[in-house]
Amino acid sequence: MINKFPLWKNILVFFIIAIGFFYALPNLYGEDPALQVSGTSNTELNAQDVTRIENILKAKNLEGEFFFENSTLLIRFKRTEDQILAKDLVQNALGDNYICALNLAPATPAWMRSLGMTPLKLGLDLRGGVHFLMEVDMEEAMKKMKTQLVSDFRNELRKKDIRLSGIKTEGDSVVVTFRDEKTRDKARELLASTHRDFIIEPFNKGDKFYVKATMTQEKLSEVRTAAVDQNINIIRNRVNELGVAEPLVQRQGAERVVVELPGIQDTARAKEILGATATLEFRVVDSNADMNAAMQGRVPAGDELYHDKNGYPVVLQKKVILTGDHIIDARSSSDENGRPQVNISLDSRGGSIMSDFTKDNVGKSMATNFIEYKVVENNDPNAPKIGEVGYKPKFKKVEQIINVATIQTRLGADFRITGLDSVKEAHNLALLLRAGALIAPIQIVEERTIGPSLGQQNIDNGMKAMLYGFIILAIFMVIYYKSFGFIANLALFFNLVLLVGVMSLIPGATMTLPGMAGIVLTLGMAIDANVLIYERIREELRNGRSVQQAINLGYEKAFGTIADSNITTFITALILFMVGTGAVKGFALVLMIGLASSMFTAVTACRAIVNIIWGGKTSLKKLNI
Repeated sequence: MINKFPLWKNILVFFIIAIGFFYALPNLYGEDPALQVSGTSNTELNAQDVTRIENILKAKNLEGEFFFENSTLLIRFKRTEDQILAKDLVQNALGDNYICALNLAPATPAWMRSLGMTPLKLGLDLRGGVHFLMEVDMEEAMKKMKTQLVSDFRNELRKKDIRLSGIKTEGDSVVVTFRDEKTRDKARELLASTHRDFIIEPFNKGDKFYVKATMTQEKLSEVRTAAVDQNINIIRNRVNELGVAEPLVQRQGAERVVVELPGIQDTARAKEILGATATLEFRVVDSNADMNAAMQGRVPAGDELYHDKNGYPVVLQKKVILTGDHIIDARSSSDENGRPQVNISLDSRGGSIMSDFTKDNVGKSMATNFIEYKVVENNDPNAPKIGEVGYKPKFKKVEQIINVATIQTRLGADFRITGLDSVKEAHNLALLLRAGALIAPIQIVEERTIGPSLGQQNIDNGMKAMLYGFIILAIFMVIYYKSFGFIANLALFFNLVLLVGVMSLIPGATMTLPGMAGIVLTLGMAIDANVLIYERIREELRNGRSVQQAINLGYEKAFGTIADSNITTFITALILFMVGTGAVKGFALVLMIGLASSMFTAVTACRAIVNIIWGGKTSLKKLNI
């Protein structure tokens, strides 16, 4: 019998629609104004601080729900006025050692969250939040890369027993000096075979023989790209590590990164997260150096003078054993005497480097050098300021020895750093290292705060556009297609629910203002599919077909046209999603999901309803369409 779905197919159709309704439900609960409280890099929020905050708010009759986890406190309020007042009270009471950030927390019930049901994530233009444009200090990135390159060249030549008399960097090149031509030629062959992305050139000057290794343009471009990409990954890790949800971190141009944190209304919190540029270096202590001479500026060649946390001088070899780039995990704990320490885990290459070095240097002292980049104020009154065209941040490299230890045995990929002053210091150092070390300093060159009121206005305007569009389409369909128009409107509603439900399920999917435009476009295309089907049914009725034949042929013959139209549009949206960024990518994602759901609702779900109402009625002579 035509125009009849089997029972299992009807159940499957309505089950899919029910699932869409189920996962779209959290969007009905909205968001609560919230206050997020956490410590800075020097402090850590604890249970006593939480109790203190509760007492402060109770004294002012401010009621809120408290959620304390991972040293971060989230307080939900019912009114925005209470949120703002609480922020001022808590910040004044705790001082600058703690960060109080205004936030928006989903009001989804706990049982929904336990089932993985979350509301649709809103972008910066709808939810409000902070926007940063950050710039990578590419000069420092290149400097670090060339320093590592010098170390790699020296180690490679020494492993092959090729003696060199000097090595240094010149621009984008590394120049290695040798005493005789035979050794030079042997080194050139080795470097040419292991570094194919360098131009290796031998030359002579006086009685010295040289090899000059120059990076190709492709290699330079690769290094710059890698520096930005690594910083992007690390910024994402830091934001996630410190509890800020749904960030947008993406490249803009050759050396800049855009960071958007929806729901965060306080730039201080975001700056604290993104501004940390700490990393580590492990170096050998030159125990033979004359400390008094070093203090007077006479530092041995190949050494550098540093100071530890207490101000005592330490002379280190310039050669870096290992950098923080190889750290894959760092956890704070206590040693056997109850003193704080940080347990370090290295990647395979870092573990191999540490093992090879410590095997041959048992009994020597190794220092842990803590490095931090800080912005230096430009005193030139004519220099562009932050946010102005041409602004270039200047950085100061601050280094401090946090630990000097004697190598007692061969180390591997796992070891520990001791000598830390407090548990907080160990915790914060572990957090920064675990989140990753920036390959180069990065500075905010533009910041912008979008208030929740503007975001709410965008939401209201977008909802009005969708509502008006839906009402106009619904009225037209009912007037023009009568009962079938009502079914088309029902399918249109199912389409919207499925789209919202799927968007709520996809991790990282964010609804933006262009995404709302994509929803409006999807609704129009979904109605277009119904119009094609209904016009084909009308045509079959005019050709003398029976009602059942007209319905069957209308859906079958229109399907090819609908599929062609949707597939070509889907391919276009997919290309936009793959090559686009930001708003374009959000629009394309919504459009792709909308096209898939409209195909299901307009063709399958709508057909199921039509079959239930009119299918199998052979005595039916007239169709209300």
